[in-house]
Amino acid sequence: MSRFSSRRVAAVLLRHFYLMRGSPARVVPLFAWVAVDIVLWGFIARWFGVLSGRGPSLVPVLLGAVLLWDFFTRVMHGVTMAFLEDVWSRNFLNLFSTPITVAEYVVGLVLSSLATSLVGLGAMLLLASLGFGLSFLSYGLALLPFLLVLFGLGVALGILAVALVLRLGPAAEWFVWPMPALLAPFVGVFYPVSTLPGWMRAIAAVLPPSPVFEGLRAVVAGGPVPWGSLGLGAALCAAWIALAAWAYAAVHRHAVRTGLIGRYSAETVS
Repeated sequence: MSRFSSRRVAAVLLRHFYLMRGSPARVVPLFAWVAVDIVLWGFIARWFGVLSGRGPSLVPVLLGAVLLWDFFTRVMHGVTMAFLEDVWSRNFLNLFSTPITVAEYVVGLVLSSLATSLVGLGAMLLLASLGFGLSFLSYGLALLPFLLVLFGLGVALGILAVALVLRLGPAAEWFVWPMPALLAPFVGVFYPVSTLPGWMRAIAAVLPPSPVFEGLRAVVAGGPVPWGSLGLGAALCAAWIALAAWAYAAVHRHAVRTGLIGRYSAETVS
């Protein structure tokens, strides 16, 4: 087995950089949907604040939730999109005819996703500041642990999604895009988890974003960072990453052992 090589990881990153540089259609979505989310939810939050009589206090709560959830979604989709680019271009088999290992490839996907997600996050922070007079940077390092937990879960779900597509074929990508939307009702993005029925709270208890958004509302309300619940979120996140790594490795081994990887087509894998 070849040793882990940062040069091969950098090669994966470089490939996706060239894809971005050569196609404005891949770059524009990094900013377009960010602008739509911030502007739409910013004005909704401002209007709700007027109706409730609380004034602008709802704006940082809702915009903060939108910003963090959008970051998580972009991380997850970024990992999956980087993988699908290789599938769509029929380049997947070519990659694994080289000395690159599974670990190097996955790390390259994660770093590629991190780069594009940080661009989107920066654009959201800028729009929130210029459009609504908010500066989330005023919270300083308090935001960092929230972002790290969401980043970890985004990576975990992205790797699970890649394993799903690798096992079922490219047509299974349609199972991937709704994943964040399916999770959102359970993790209390826009409302406390305590408002959920018991069976939904049981599911929320094993999802790392739940303490993130509970903690965000506490920080915006002027309270301290809930390090205890964030620690629980980080532990759950580590468990999800371990599960995702195991699932991808198992699927990849199965695909190689059964010859499935050699029959990979543009539509389905049987």
